[in-house]
Amino acid sequence: MSETTQAPPLPRQLADGFVDSLVRLDPVLGTELGVPGTDALLPDLSPDGRRALADLHRSTLAELAPSAARPEAADPLEQRCARLLRERLEAHLAVHDAGEHLRAINNLSSPVHEMRMAFTMMPTETSEHWATVAQRLRGVPQAVAGYRQTLAAGLDKGLHGGPRQAETVIGQLAQWAGSPGSGGWFGDFTAGAPETLRAELDTAAQRAATAVDELRSWLKDVYAPAIAEAPDTVGRERYARWVRYWNGADLDLEEAYAYGWSEFHRLAAEMRREAARILPDASDPWAVMRHLRDHGQVVEGVETTRAWLQELMDEAISALDGAHFDLAGPVRRVESMIAPPGGAAAPYYTTPSLDFSRPGRTWLPTMGNERFPVYDLVTTWYHEGVPGHHLQLAQWVYKADSLSRYQTTVGMVSANAEGWALYAERLMDELGFLSDPERRIGYLDAQMMRSIRVIVDIGMHLGLRIPQDSPFRPGERWTPRLAHEFFGRHSGQDADTVESEVVRYLGMPGQAIGYKLGERVWLRGREAARARHGAAFDAKRWHMEALSQGSLGLDDLALELAVL
Repeated sequence: MSETTQAPPLPRQLADGFVDSLVRLDPVLGTELGVPGTDALLPDLSPDGRRALADLHRSTLAELAPSAARPEAADPLEQRCARLLRERLEAHLAVHDAGEHLRAINNLSSPVHEMRMAFTMMPTETSEHWATVAQRLRGVPQAVAGYRQTLAAGLDKGLHGGPRQAETVIGQLAQWAGSPGSGGWFGDFTAGAPETLRAELDTAAQRAATAVDELRSWLKDVYAPAIAEAPDTVGRERYARWVRYWNGADLDLEEAYAYGWSEFHRLAAEMRREAARILPDASDPWAVMRHLRDHGQVVEGVETTRAWLQELMDEAISALDGAHFDLAGPVRRVESMIAPPGGAAAPYYTTPSLDFSRPGRTWLPTMGNERFPVYDLVTTWYHEGVPGHHLQLAQWVYKADSLSRYQTTVGMVSANAEGWALYAERLMDELGFLSDPERRIGYLDAQMMRSIRVIVDIGMHLGLRIPQDSPFRPGERWTPRLAHEFFGRHSGQDADTVESEVVRYLGMPGQAIGYKLGERVWLRGREAARARHGAAFDAKRWHMEALSQGSLGLDDLALELAVL
């Protein structure tokens, strides 16, 4: 077939070609995937760089129609990939075309947060590895300058982030920069490098820290004053756009808000019953959790806690594999890590490289603490590690060759993954792993936090009224101040975590609702499959087939889970 008449690629080929092109524009993604030759580079964070990403999404979307029209694309695997690719490309472009990239400042996942995280995923075993680190460090000033140009362009257009995001990021950047001449976080990161590269790395680290501090100064002196009177919330139109981006579905927001409240009331009653198992005369479960913070089971010391969490995940793998899941060898490996300082309070997970040379990793932000209550750790590590994010996302990587690299990496829909991880917490409760009262009230508190996220995330951004049957300020309209107060009254988390969470919801609108709403889709999918198969329903088979589908938005996930 001549070049002029060559058939367009099939959807999975097109999707993987998109990943290759995306890696060329975003070397941080290349590091995440383990693509050789990307670790020394950083992306262009300027408006031109952001425009190039959008152009790639637009051109790929244009190629998708003829790709999906090929007769061979009728294959169900091709159709599933095509649906995901179309939905993700359109969601990304909707966000970009509305200028959201010009407002990209938040306390968890802004471009500079992702830039810093890239260093934590790089190999550092050899002198050659450290030389690559030095090269990437030398690119930090240019990357930071590009990011500043993008935010400045947003200011010029009246497209900016919220005051709380700016204030929080200014504080984070101060931690990253450290004292003058110290190299800050970058100097700490390179402290274990070989002496032969010491001078080179120290110079690069100091320049990186200086660039970060200059960004901090600009945010403090120029950006923050310019947006001081701006609202922290985004309104219905922007919120709906972000809901599609994070959830892969156009949700009925009022119905979701009502569901969040129904779960709040259900969980509050269950928490009161569980609290009575710990302190029989207690009527307030959160008072019991404050008691546990001082008098309950704890793990002392940062390194001891890291090792304890590793053991918890290893024990979960041994107990679940064969009985409830069938895990491939590479998926059985996961590492517990301590998160670098200067980030948000929420623990997180990073995926393995495509060849599993870097395993999946869970990360604990210590926030300066040395003492960690067990009730707050166990269910969280079932969520972040096993059987939560690690089992799903590492299984996707394991299936990348038979699906596509796109479906198992770049195409991830947040609500799918977060919904599975919350479902995984519930599964461990169903399987009896949370029979200890302290661990179980921690699980219920984590479920409650996800219900509160639905309530306050939707409530704040849409300015909804608090229902009349609420135990908290019925009839008033949500504001960030009320969200903070409500969360603080109904959470076992400390004050710093509550503040970090509310700032996160304001800076990433629509993301936090995906945990509980995604879990609902997973639960409904399991019940539909159980009803379909009756007594022949095999939960282990269903779990493995569900985890081997790759990414799907919530609309498609509901359809696919029901027919497994």
